[in-house]
Amino acid sequence: MTLADSQGANLVSTDPELGLVLVTIDSEANGLALARHLVESHLAACVSLTPIQSIYRWQGQVQAEPEWQLVIKTNLTRLPQLTQVITQHHPYDLPEIIALPIIAGLTPYLSWVRQATEGSCDPGISS
Repeated sequence: MTLADSQGANLVSTDPELGLVLVTIDSEANGLALARHLVESHLAACVSLTPIQSIYRWQGQVQAEPEWQLVIKTNLTRLPQLTQVITQHHPYDLPEIIALPIIAGLTPYLSWVRQATEGSCDPGISS
């Protein structure tokens, strides 16, 4: 899929290495701390946080809890490091970590995501 502007530049493109990672977390404070850590570590270009209500089965019981949904825009080549940082800083025994590819997006935005996730991952950054 390609959409061009009046000068012929591609406005929409694909980049199979870029994606979204979904993570739920227990509180806004923990979500903000994790999001900041991921962005400062260049593991995420951006993290959006939204309050949600989750209904799930855990240890044989149906649970209903308020949570925060993190939508992490990242380069999926960094998924192993991203997963390690999330599991190290997450309060749940079994955190949700689901990676989805970006099928297409605004070319300058995808370029920004790629650029923002380049660089070293400094595990010493505190959350």
